[in-house]
Amino acid sequence: MTESQVKKIGVLTSGGDAPGMNAAIRAVVRTANYYQLDCFGIREGYSGLMEGNFTKMGPRSVNNIINQGGTILKSARSLEFKTKEGRQKAFEQCQKIGIEGLVCIGGDGTFTGAKIFYEEFGIKVIGIPGTIDNDIFGTDHTIGYDTALNTAMEAIDKIRDTATSHNRVFFVEVMGRDAGFIALNSGVATGSLDILIPEKKYSIENLFRNFRKAKKSGKSSNIVVVAEGEKLGSIYELAQQTKAEFPDFDIRVSVLGHTQRGGAPSCADRVLASRLGYGAVIGLMEGKTNVMAGIRANQLVYTPIGEAIKKHNEMNGDLIKIAEILAT
Repeated sequence: MTESQVKKIGVLTSGGDAPGMNAAIRAVVRTANYYQLDCFGIREGYSGLMEGNFTKMGPRSVNNIINQGGTILKSARSLEFKTKEGRQKAFEQCQKIGIEGLVCIGGDGTFTGAKIFYEEFGIKVIGIPGTIDNDIFGTDHTIGYDTALNTAMEAIDKIRDTATSHNRVFFVEVMGRDAGFIALNSGVATGSLDILIPEKKYSIENLFRNFRKAKKSGKSSNIVVVAEGEKLGSIYELAQQTKAEFPDFDIRVSVLGHTQRGGAPSCADRVLASRLGYGAVIGLMEGKTNVMAGIRANQLVYTPIGEAIKKHNEMNGDLIKIAEILAT
């Protein structure tokens, strides 16, 4: 490799945490060390960048974190960084210790901040997609998605045990305010009766039709997986409407919530995070900026941040059809 375009870099995590962020931090720090770059951990995202909350990191400072959920650098959403004055403060802090490039781990909001910061002040930025929602364009999967999916699947499997024991109907809400990837995939994996996602137009009548079909075929218990951003109404409203239509149903609601964000990252997330952390540092060394590192068709690729923010991973149409067929 030719001489690196940067000598000092910083790494931060911002927005919602995702399992595998620590593995990405570890990969950034150790790759930087391998290529003899100075690497600074920035605590609490863009807030820490503005406050100069930097810690010099070496290979031993990231011992035993690859298996930990959350982020050792902490995460925070910063309103001040959205102002020009806030970003000016962040730039001055970078100048103080000579940071020339930033690795920003997070989602849409993180990348938007990184893009504006680069455009205003010229500090090189590379994004690493860390979000359980899997909704960022330019990578087949985002860090944390596989773990969250497995967490949801295991929880729904356990709910099914009690649903079957008592002939109950369960509405289970999983995370996904704007994207239904977790709902669709966990719903298929657990054999749910129906899956409600933001990307799919749906009516309450569709849901009732599926319940009637299930009743006719002799199903005694049913699971409906609902993405939190589903457009029909809250999960409690859906349960009430279903109870009004089918008074004999014993209906329960279960909201999985933030359990999906936590826990030790899966093997897939640890490997993905390691590849992207390495890719981000290599990208900065090669002079790349304003891009996101991703894996597509098992290859490391770089996507302009503007594109990663604007476009979204699309739902697999076949999988939606498969969910419908297999639920019968």
